[in-house]
Amino acid sequence: MVRQIKLALLRTLKTAGVFEIVANTKWRTQRLLILCYHGIALEDEHLWRPQLYMPPTTFEQRLKALRATRSSVLLLGEALDRLQANDLPPRAVAVTFDDGTFDFYKQAFPLLQRYQIPATVYQTTYYSDHEIPVFNLICSYMLWKRRGETLPPVPDLGLSNALDLRTEAGRHRVVRGLIDLSERQQLSGIQKNRLAQDLARVLKIDYQALTNKRILQLMNAREVAEIARAGIDLQLHTHRHRTPEEETSFRREIVDNRQRIYSFTGKSPAHFCYPSGVYRKEFFPWLATEGVLSATTCDAGLVGRQDNPLLLPRFVDTSRRTQAEFESWLSGIGSLIAVNKLSPQRYVPVE
Repeated sequence: MVRQIKLALLRTLKTAGVFEIVANTKWRTQRLLILCYHGIALEDEHLWRPQLYMPPTTFEQRLKALRATRSSVLLLGEALDRLQANDLPPRAVAVTFDDGTFDFYKQAFPLLQRYQIPATVYQTTYYSDHEIPVFNLICSYMLWKRRGETLPPVPDLGLSNALDLRTEAGRHRVVRGLIDLSERQQLSGIQKNRLAQDLARVLKIDYQALTNKRILQLMNAREVAEIARAGIDLQLHTHRHRTPEEETSFRREIVDNRQRIYSFTGKSPAHFCYPSGVYRKEFFPWLATEGVLSATTCDAGLVGRQDNPLLLPRFVDTSRRTQAEFESWLSGIGSLIAVNKLSPQRYVPVE
């Protein structure tokens, strides 16, 4: 009910011209909107995880709106520099993608080129060296494919209880069991891929077909190099998509990630995105030591000059967002009326 009231309010405000009024204010011109995307579905990923994936038709609608609203779309680094110089153009926006999955190359990249929209990709790199699906994601996706079923235990896979696939919670317990097994046995990425293949056999899913489609895979080195040559900005997202809570391991993630991106692009990245939006205040000096200039979260908001550069908010756009919600954030209204701006992935309060 609350959401329906909010959507009705947005429609009323847009019809009354309030979106346009706020978009033209000095307040909005002094703030940067950083958009966050994760994936553009190759097939049905947006039905599996609508909070992460959207169909390409929806993404194209977003790009059309950026043009129709006369938003000034800048690359992230330039946008942040101009923010600090108090030199932002009207309705400033930066478009970012987390993870750097193959669907970005296949689906998003051509649309960005068509509409001449610059974008930044926060590229995690471990799976860029291996054309195999990301383990926990492909396991979750395959279990979702068999949603509604209950299967007998599979002790060989560390699953001693029945596989109840009827609910998201039940499927998550299965994935957690597989992750626990891989951690106990200290499996490599290749070994975890074999475990995923074993799960596919249990589920009677053609794993090779999924692999051939590149579903839930990262861009490889050739693809990353190609989009970089075309003007896509590649930045840091850790090598293994994790944020260890111990300094040496954390900084190693940054170093390894930077080295791999440099080997792909010939450029050394200096902007960072917290994997899954997870951050702790202890990370800040470690990032600074590694020469990181900015870090984005999944907390919602527009970025102002006084914001902590290592805690920059974004608007996470998903399949669940309506076009009116999206346009409300382009104007600034969305930020003004947002109630809960903190991402549920946050580790601890930062004070």
